[in-house]
Amino acid sequence: MVNCNQLTRLRAWVFLGALGMYAGALRTSAQTAPIDDVAVIRGVDASVKARMQNLAGYTVTEHYAVFRGKDETHPAAEMLVKTVYSRDTGKSFTILSQSGSSLLPKEMLGTLLDNEKKMSEPRNVGTALIDSENYEMKLASTSRQVMDGRDCLMIELTPKRNSPYLFKGTLWIDAKDYSIVQLKGTASKSPVFLTSATQVTRQYTNVSGFPMATHAMAISNSTLLGQTIVKIDYKDYQIDMRPSADRHAQVAPHP
Repeated sequence: MVNCNQLTRLRAWVFLGALGMYAGALRTSAQTAPIDDVAVIRGVDASVKARMQNLAGYTVTEHYAVFRGKDETHPAAEMLVKTVYSRDTGKSFTILSQSGSSLLPKEMLGTLLDNEKKMSEPRNVGTALIDSENYEMKLASTSRQVMDGRDCLMIELTPKRNSPYLFKGTLWIDAKDYSIVQLKGTASKSPVFLTSATQVTRQYTNVSGFPMATHAMAISNSTLLGQTIVKIDYKDYQIDMRPSADRHAQVAPHP
C-alpha cells in the first residue's frame, strides 16, 4: 500500500520527467523550426553595426609563420608584430622580431601588412565589411553546426564585386547574437603578387563583447614562391571602447 509520502514523491518524479520531456521538445522544435534568411541577415548587419558604433580601437600581438610547399611543421620565416588599430586612422604595425629567409618577410609579409594597413584606412574599411552591403547572403543547406561549443548558423557568402578583401565561401555566426565565429572562403580577386586566389580561414572569439580574430590561415600560389601557407595567431588584445556619448554620433566603419 502506497503511503502519502511515497505518493508525493511519485507525483514529483512524474512532474519532473514531464518537465524534462517538455524542455527537450522545445529544444528540438527550436532547432528544427524554419529560419528566416532575412532576419538572420538583418542580425548580421546589426552585429556589424554594433561593433562599428562601440569599438574605438585595439592593440594586439600577431605572430606570422610562413610555410613553403607541404611542410607545415618548419616555418620558412616568422614575424612577431604589434598591431595598433584606431577607427580614426586605421592600423599601424611595429615589427617586434623576425627570422628566416629575408625574401619572405620583405616580399610576402611586408606586402601583407601594407595591404592590411591600406584596407583599414577609414576611406577603405567599409569595402571589406562582412555585411549585406558587400555580400549576397543566404543560409546554407545545412544551416546549423556546433563550433567551439557555440550553436552556429552557416551562411553562404557571394561577394557583390571582385576584391582581394571579399571572399566567396561560408560564414559561421553565433545563433544567439549573430556575431562572427568563423570565415572560410576564397578571395574573389587575387592580390597583384599572387597568381591564384587566396584560400582563407579565420576564427573569432568574443573579446570584451566584440568578435575578434584569434587564428587565421591563408593558402596561396605565386610564380616566384610556389605554394605558400601563412598562419597568424592573435593574442593579448587590449580593447578601447568609444565613450557612450559618442556611440550615437555619426557611425564610421570598422575593419
